[in-house]
Amino acid sequence: MDLRKLKKLIDLVQESGIAELEITEGEEKVRINRSGTATVTPVIPSATATPLSMSVASPPAASGEPASAPPDGHILKAPMVGTFYRAASPGTKSFVEVGQTVSEGDTVCIIEAMKLLNEIEADRAGIIKAILVENGQPVEYGHALMVIG
Repeated sequence: MDLRKLKKLIDLVQESGIAELEITEGEEKVRINRSGTATVTPVIPSATATPLSMSVASPPAASGEPASAPPDGHILKAPMVGTFYRAASPGTKSFVEVGQTVSEGDTVCIIEAMKLLNEIEADRAGIIKAILVENGQPVEYGHALMVIG
């Protein structure tokens, strides 16, 4: 199921008074409930299907970082659920580093979602003040990725 469609469904459940929503589309089945979880169950022939759970609650602070407030500035948020990567491939230079100046539209990271690598661009110009996610960490929609000042 398209991640944008899944996000819209989660928003619908959060904004409405319904307690649970279940939709079947082709071979995929999605159940979203107001407790803050969404479960996607793909049907995989000749293999055991494992439900994927995604929490829509606010993500915790990245591991190894204190839970203090990030530096002042604009927070660049994840536009989708996936795995955060700072570089195009292992062993290559990171797209950005703390202290680097970026322009609007510059690629600052990649989020891998469903085997697709999605380049995430800076939504405004400025200086990278903080990178709030560890390389290889899973992120959710709206997860704070970086602070641009």
